[in-house]
Amino acid sequence: MKKIDLFVPGRLCLFGEHSDWAGEYRKTDISVKTGRCIIAGTDQGIYGTAEPAVTGFHISQILSDGSQGPMHSYPSDSELLRELAESAVFDSYAAGTASVLLKNHPNHGLRLSIYKRTLPMKKGLSSSAAVCVLTARAFNRIHSLNLSIEDEMELAYRGELLTGSHCGKMDQACAYGVDPVLLTFDGDEMTARPLQPGGSLHLLIVDLRGKKNTRKILEELNFSFKSGNSQIRKALGEENHRITSEACDAIERGDAKTLGKLMTEAQRVFDEQIAPSCPSELRSPKLHEILNNRIARSLIWGGKGVGSQGDGTAQFICRGQREREELRTALEAETGVECYFLTIG
Repeated sequence: MKKIDLFVPGRLCLFGEHSDWAGEYRKTDISVKTGRCIIAGTDQGIYGTAEPAVTGFHISQILSDGSQGPMHSYPSDSELLRELAESAVFDSYAAGTASVLLKNHPNHGLRLSIYKRTLPMKKGLSSSAAVCVLTARAFNRIHSLNLSIEDEMELAYRGELLTGSHCGKMDQACAYGVDPVLLTFDGDEMTARPLQPGGSLHLLIVDLRGKKNTRKILEELNFSFKSGNSQIRKALGEENHRITSEACDAIERGDAKTLGKLMTEAQRVFDEQIAPSCPSELRSPKLHEILNNRIARSLIWGGKGVGSQGDGTAQFICRGQREREELRTALEAETGVECYFLTIG
């Protein structure tokens, strides 16, 4: 019986958070600018094994406390799995993706075990999207469905929507792996352009160990955007185009100093023009405390929030490998955060 190993990394949004769902509004309003974001895969992710089953969708996941959860068995029924996705249980994301896939490719059984997770959950690093992509990829490879990466992403995206998430298509770009990619969102269309770093970029990802409500952030920002708020539309439109264009050039030159300055500028734009649409979640005291840390000033070129923003995760462009090591040691000792490395290039 065929058995395969799988790994899907998290997804770090370097620039352009929230522009994915904003760009989708071009379907009904052509005045909306295309969404543009720059993403990279993380060194952290989720690990799984998959094998065929005669029937049914069987899944076991590593739990938040690090223990392995029991194997849950569900019928290979798209509608029943859809109901499970909508019920907000731990298996909802995997069930949603299985529901969408089995509607198009019925009668495929799967046994999936997600046995290791080095990716922190609910920190803006696409932990839920990684589960969805891994589920789609498991079905694809076990049953030789010949789906492209883009097909896997689409299934994962539609599966996550079944859970009630208001995510855009950026999260599922973890399917591309670790290399940086520029994504453009025009209505339902998404295009990807791989970026070729001109040198090593040393990032420090900081788990703030805070709390945020991503669904509330997405709901309130979507409402503000649909209502025609000029500030949020400018920030996710022309300002985002300008910053991402300059950031692409900086990445391909390997210019860490410029990239850091652009991160700091992007955070300023976010705080001034986007955060007021969801002040309860985006005031982000933990995030701003870390971004303004006195020790970090001499070790970084700049930094910003991650993902939907809020008190989930921060990212820094460090001045070098040694400075990154020094900053991690200092932040973890002084503030109790947990840090991860990501090297691009």
